[in-house]
Amino acid sequence: MEKYQKLKDLIISIEEDFSKFYEKDNKAAGTRARKAMQEVKQIAQEIRGEIQNIKNES
Repeated sequence: MEKYQKLKDLIISIEEDFSKFYEKDNKAAGTRARKAMQEVKQIAQEIRGEIQNIKNES
């Protein structure tokens, strides 16, 4: 559950950058959002692996 909470916190933290990029055309905010989305992908992949491992152990 710790990684899930980290994922939720990360999503919430990048909301402002998404708003700045899409609403104000702030290019730097877009770069930060893309970087954060890569981290989201990585955390999500780790969570998927953990879930699969727990399923296989049962």
